[in-house]
Amino acid sequence: MNARSEANLNPEDYQRMAQAIAFLQQHQISQPDLATIAQQVNLSEFYFQRLFTRWAGISPKRFLQNLTIEQAKRKIAQSNLLDLSIDLGLSSPGRLHDLFVNLEAMSPGEFKSGGAGLQIRYGLHDSPFGRSLIATTARGICNLHFLDADRSAETLLRQDWPNAEIHFDPTVTEAIAAQIFQPAGLQPPLTLHVKGTNFQIQVWRALLDVRFGDLTTYQSLAGRLNRPTAARAIGNAVGDNPIAYLIPCHRVIRASGELGGYRWGLDRKRMMLGWEAGRSSGELGRDCSAEPCQQTDSEQLTLEGLTPV
Repeated sequence: MNARSEANLNPEDYQRMAQAIAFLQQHQISQPDLATIAQQVNLSEFYFQRLFTRWAGISPKRFLQNLTIEQAKRKIAQSNLLDLSIDLGLSSPGRLHDLFVNLEAMSPGEFKSGGAGLQIRYGLHDSPFGRSLIATTARGICNLHFLDADRSAETLLRQDWPNAEIHFDPTVTEAIAAQIFQPAGLQPPLTLHVKGTNFQIQVWRALLDVRFGDLTTYQSLAGRLNRPTAARAIGNAVGDNPIAYLIPCHRVIRASGELGGYRWGLDRKRMMLGWEAGRSSGELGRDCSAEPCQQTDSEQLTLEGLTPV
């Protein structure tokens, strides 16, 4: 489904939205208000707000905030917070701090540190879906990836935690792998320590409610989050999930019934869905104590939307 069919826009609307986005990109530093942006496309503030939100899935204000935060993330390593705030057109470092907390779920200092001071231990373990990388902090599981032959485990972790202390320590993660993929009887809940924007964390929490053997669509997730026009943004958040299988992004398909994409490969997604379907059909009253599905349900997982300490 393309943007036009989703938002039901005519060509003139498209031209106006493209013009508005270009204006925001060119005048980001001046932080234009809604009236100023609407004036550029000859629309009332009320109608422009509705039209932009319907087309982009977010408000003009949030779109401008996203532009600002991306610029801040590119420059933060070379600037102090006061100078950076001025360069971005913000009135004070306090506004920059609030912007980071609201959009990135972390302070500017935490983002700049890249996980400095955080200790991560990881191991490589076999699973029903191939070789897995499991990494954990003192707060919980921070990454679960399925590895292909040409991918380095530590390189993957450095993408998310560039300055953390990363140690290969499979003795720490062995028990976690067993609890995920070979559970025996009741186990204590697993805690997930994720780092992402507030919106991403909302999407990942919603994924935890998709039960073993069930499927959902990007549009259905958008409805659950009361963001009916944000299916595309939700798809991006699903794709950015750092914890495979436990946050079950593999259970999300397109409304057409097509599988859509999968960060760890479509063949693996097909394998997971077939594996789960074979264990869930006709077994509604089953005892899951010997199945990994027991550990994938939301009551068995605690998600902490926190940032590096």
